[in-house]
Amino acid sequence: MTDISRRNALSLALMGGAGLAAGPAAAAPAAPPAAACIPPGKPGGPQWARGLDNQRKPDLGDGRFLNPLMSGDHPDPTILKDGKDYYMTFSTFDSYPGLVIWHSQDMINWRPVTAALTKYIGSVWAPELTKHNGRYFLYIPVKGKPDGTYVIWADRIEGPWSEPKYLGLPGHIDPGHAVGEDGSRWLFLSKGDRIRLSDDGLSTVGEPEHVYNPWRYPEDWIVEGFAPEGPKITRHGEYYYMITAVGGTAGPPTSHMVIAARSKSIHGPWENCPHNPLVRTRDGDEYWWSRGHATLVEGPAGDWWTVYHGFENGFWTLGRQTLLDPVEWTDDGWLRMKGGDLSQPLPAPKGGSKGPHGMALSDDFQTLSIGTRWNFFKPGPDEGKRASVSGGVLSLVASGAAPKDSSPLLLVAGDTAYRFECDIEIQAGGVAGLLLFYDQQLYCGLGFDEQRFVTHQYGIERGRPANPHGRKMRMRLTNNRHIVTFDTSNDGGKSWARFDRGMEVSGYHHNVRGGFLMLRPGLYSAGAGTAKFTNFTFKAL
Repeated sequence: MTDISRRNALSLALMGGAGLAAGPAAAAPAAPPAAACIPPGKPGGPQWARGLDNQRKPDLGDGRFLNPLMSGDHPDPTILKDGKDYYMTFSTFDSYPGLVIWHSQDMINWRPVTAALTKYIGSVWAPELTKHNGRYFLYIPVKGKPDGTYVIWADRIEGPWSEPKYLGLPGHIDPGHAVGEDGSRWLFLSKGDRIRLSDDGLSTVGEPEHVYNPWRYPEDWIVEGFAPEGPKITRHGEYYYMITAVGGTAGPPTSHMVIAARSKSIHGPWENCPHNPLVRTRDGDEYWWSRGHATLVEGPAGDWWTVYHGFENGFWTLGRQTLLDPVEWTDDGWLRMKGGDLSQPLPAPKGGSKGPHGMALSDDFQTLSIGTRWNFFKPGPDEGKRASVSGGVLSLVASGAAPKDSSPLLLVAGDTAYRFECDIEIQAGGVAGLLLFYDQQLYCGLGFDEQRFVTHQYGIERGRPANPHGRKMRMRLTNNRHIVTFDTSNDGGKSWARFDRGMEVSGYHHNVRGGFLMLRPGLYSAGAGTAKFTNFTFKAL
């Protein structure tokens, strides 16, 4: 038994025993040799390459890569091949500016371009990025007031992107854009439905119609729920292929899965793949859990791949991370995923120009990088006006009384251990500090006013010991595999004092709280006045 299986105390018996022993319709890819099954990051196992701020990156530099493709919370990936360029974005929920678009030419190394959505319209679920007749479109399902789907568009991927336009479709999520053999445009939707789009893609025609009955797994499998969602349509050869997620996106590790269907016409009928499911986590010993929500994409050299998401075993707190899996087209006109459980290095896509990967999370505050590096959580209409930079100082106007109502500034961190720190100065009546933030009901951190510290734990304010530093100090937060400690300094970090309250945060995640989010590092400013932040540094450990 691996260290991972011991830590999670999971077994085939717990997951349903014989119910997980797949029949012919669910045959798994061949397992890697036993000697190769040491999980990533363990002694003797594969190690990630390290990039900016020592963050892990997938490109191993030897023609191989190691998942995750995008570390940290990058769920529901939608990928667009646009000539030699690839663009990808993800669900961003209540983080704004949202829908950060990333760019690559080799499918392994990705850099942020822009945040396409700047107006708060609610919680953004699985979007669809597409291009048609030279224009880029983002179809955006939203849980808000109202629920439904919006569209934004741009003539350049860098923007400017349009204001959101409401299309309706309450009760449906996860649109997938498709163009039929007759030139008609469609959005395929959850539940096996679809709706026609106008020729310009900016309105719908008629009502949703049911066109597909998804493949159903055996009744004794341990899943979260049927939940057919995320239909993505790809034309290959003489067929349209529909890739769908079923099984629920979280819950038991064996929940989510990828299934396929095909049709020679966009109008059906749709034939389910005899090899379904194409991807599934089969027991709790695997490194990636609840894998699903896939999109097919052609690689730079003409080979085929799929991107989908999964939870890292033992680290639900990192949210759903993007995974890359090689695809093989089979002689019977179907396809299979070749990567197995994705815990081991794989040959990287060939062709394409390499570039840097990711972005530094450290910030000297010479520019205001809100929308790529930083995002507000559930911002108000004028939230963007709260933040400004000048001379290496981030000024953040106070809002609310505590993190739960202050709309903190947050990062996406993708490592299992990291440390971040900065100098913080408050004005009279202000309170500010460092956070690990899931949502308004679940967060932890340390703040201070001019007389006392304030300890944040479980989404509530607890101990308030005396603050010997006054209105200015340097503060450090370390999250070492869910063990959180705080240190403070009154001499700019030359010496540190350990704060007398440590925390354990492995339960700050979706299966406890709901919401499909991740535990994100961040800053907050509440009370009165303006808090000033300088010399923000981040390092993965």
